Amino acid sequence: MLTNDVRFEGWNTEDWVRFLHLWKPRASPEVEATRPRGGLFVVHDSAKIQKILHTRRGRLEAGGPWPASLEVLATEHGASWAIEAYIGALDEVMERFGARVKRHDDLTAQSLTLVTIVREMIAEGALGSWPSRLRGVPPPTDAMVRRAIDTICPDGRAIALGMFKDEELWTAIVARRRGDGFDVIAGPDELRPAMGLLSGDWRRDYRHLVRAAEERYAPLAFGCFAELDAFRALQTDGRPGALSRAVAVRDVVLSPVPLAVGVALGIDGARYALDGIKVMTGRIDPLGIFDPLLRMVRERVGAATGKDVPGALGFDPMAALRALLRR
Repeated sequence: MLTNDVRFEGWNTEDWVRFLHLWKPRASPEVEATRPRGGLFVVHDSAKIQKILHTRRGRLEAGGPWPASLEVLATEHGASWAIEAYIGALDEVMERFGARVKRHDDLTAQSLTLVTIVREMIAEGALGSWPSRLRGVPPPTDAMVRRAIDTICPDGRAIALGMFKDEELWTAIVARRRGDGFDVIAGPDELRPAMGLLSGDWRRDYRHLVRAAEERYAPLAFGCFAELDAFRALQTDGRPGALSRAVAVRDVVLSPVPLAVGVALGIDGARYALDGIKVMTGRIDPLGIFDPLLRMVRERVGAATGKDVPGALGFDPMAALRALLRR
């Protein structure tokens, strides 16, 4: 969803490294320090392993029999993930990609085509991966992605993400929508001078970031602001209602909030409430008298998903993000 003349501005090296760090996979604090690092690429000819490449240690000794367990290979070589491919599989990926991609396809359409091809070849056994973090998540279509983006950021508006730490703007990104794509991807280096003096309380200072982004780029359609550590903890928190609780107690500030995101937050909170009611009624209602009522409420919550972003995509993007970031 980028325009042909997309412009990147306001990024220095530190800001860009910080932004990438924001999406870095990690394990729980007690495991993170000792967990395996890096990944394995295993190439085989269906009978024997021909090559093993570790992303941190380089080329490793190969020659073992195939098929073999990717999980076992990853454990033996101290890797946190592994990908296997039949000799010539990558050439086949590019052959299929070249046959399907159209001249007018933008980056989004090309990326989705590539994802579909990879999924096909995984199903055929020519490619494989461990662990399968996105198992069960259907690849969205181009129309689904565009419909979801339209619900969050209409043409002529912008979306913003701002992270604060130690009484300063740690990193930020602003994306401005023009036509079918985003024509500006801006970093915090352009925004800090326009924010003026900060109070040291990010729950008040985020307003200065909103003002700076709107004055320089476009009115915001969606903004998400938080303290860095709280946001990173929330990324991998899969408990029902975690996001809605964080918004309610202002660990995360959403301003403004598109209708689709508001509906998703309401559904998240409703699911948390339903879990609590289910536990409570299980203790006081062993005969299940309230079960029909609970089923009706669950159906109402499920029917509302068609009005939010997960309903438009056919899956929960936050759940997919947690699967990718949690180790």
